[in-house]
Amino acid sequence: MSNNNQGKGICLCGAARISVKNMSKNIGGCHCQMCRRWGGGPLLVVDCGSDVSFVEEENITVFNSSQWAERGFCNQCGTHLFYRLKANNQYFIPVGLFEQPQDFVFDHQIFIDEKPAYYCFANETQNLTGAEVFAQFAPPTI
Repeated sequence: MSNNNQGKGICLCGAARISVKNMSKNIGGCHCQMCRRWGGGPLLVVDCGSDVSFVEEENITVFNSSQWAERGFCNQCGTHLFYRLKANNQYFIPVGLFEQPQDFVFDHQIFIDEKPAYYCFANETQNLTGAEVFAQFAPPTI
């Protein structure tokens, strides 16, 4: 993770606020069906590691979306706040929550094999299929 960026994010209504100590400059896009169902399109996030804090936590609802991850949203306005990997407490936060402009670079896409044909990004990025993502991030089996 290319980091050293600190950041503050806020939901649409201002009820949920996020503070990040080390935020990546690299934006990733996820095309999996779950992310597209959650937001109506690809999820564009930055890796914020595990040093993330929230203000007004009572305004945040967490949904256990799979065995390995959960998703958080503002329970006042519905803004998507994070995708968190349970194993290492790693947060991926939608880039739109942070004040612009930043020096973000859109450089990778995952679940590229699930991307529907009706949209396409022009950026040259590293692309991983779902199988490649699971092979890279899945815990080793015994």
